[in-house]
Amino acid sequence: MTGIVIAIDGPAGTGKSTVAREVARRLKLSYFDTGATYRVGTLWCLREGVDLTNKDDVAAMVATMNVQLVMNPDNPSIVLDGEDVSRLIRSDTVALSVSKVATNLDARAILGQWQKDVIAAEREGGYSEGRGVVAEGRDITTIIAPDADVRVLMTADEDVRVARRAGEGADAATVREAVLGRDKQDATVVEFHTAADGVVTVDTTDLTIEEAVQAVLTLAKQSS
Repeated sequence: MTGIVIAIDGPAGTGKSTVAREVARRLKLSYFDTGATYRVGTLWCLREGVDLTNKDDVAAMVATMNVQLVMNPDNPSIVLDGEDVSRLIRSDTVALSVSKVATNLDARAILGQWQKDVIAAEREGGYSEGRGVVAEGRDITTIIAPDADVRVLMTADEDVRVARRAGEGADAATVREAVLGRDKQDATVVEFHTAADGVVTVDTTDLTIEEAVQAVLTLAKQSS
């Protein structure tokens, strides 16, 4: 018997990361923030002086990354060349540049295959020891894991999403550009505002985190 895969997509600020981590924690699953793969790819290119507008160079550089994922929902992290870069990939510099990597179709294909491999490994073993994984991102329900046991699209009002991110202590103007700007760029290569067939929409605009978590846990229970 293989483990469960719960796929959660949606734009930034919907609460999907917080919900995904909590669901993974309660079900004793691995937690996989697929967006971190694009962020670490961006950081790697910036460190190596790669022009992010040069699509071939970016794809080639992304393919050379030495990255380890720590998929513990209590303390997820990403290690690049032996260095924990979990905080660095959340910097404004990376946030404002990551769409150049995420919309690079060749780089996206490389990172997408890595994501598929990680999810497949968690079905059989990996950090979860085969219990499964909660993976969140933009295209998990449609491209990366369309056969996931649970597929959810999280949405929320635009102003609410920006306010949530700004409330985390970042500059409001920077947050708006990072959140809405990336949404606009990423929407050119993947649909994450409208649920595909078989994907359940959870609008978190007026939900507490606990209510959103319960909504996903209910879907997981129904799938078993």
